[in-house]
Amino acid sequence: MSFKTLLAYQKGFNLAMDIFHLTKQFPKSEMFGLTSQMVRSSRSVCSNIAEGYRKRQYEKHFKSKMSDADSENSETQLWLDFALACEYISEKDKNELHLKSEEIGKLIHYMMNNPDKFK
Repeated sequence: MSFKTLLAYQKGFNLAMDIFHLTKQFPKSEMFGLTSQMVRSSRSVCSNIAEGYRKRQYEKHFKSKMSDADSENSETQLWLDFALACEYISEKDKNELHLKSEEIGKLIHYMMNNPDKFK
């Protein structure tokens, strides 16, 4: 089984791509600020899931990487709040992406709380 078959990874990857495409519309002045932060944190969710899955035989390492993925997911939610406050995205877009992020967070928590199911 590959990390790519994990629902949390798939949904995380899709959210990261949604954010990537959305941030293309941000002002160029945000390229090294908000745009970069949003893209990096959303991608880090997937990378931490992938890394943790490869070390799944070590429960503490697996849980640590899932915790890192959860932290990056929360950071992505923060950047969505900033994007809305800066009027770079609509309330509708922010809410849709936030709901996707919440779902990913639930999947990550399940993985953290049930590491034996991923060995």
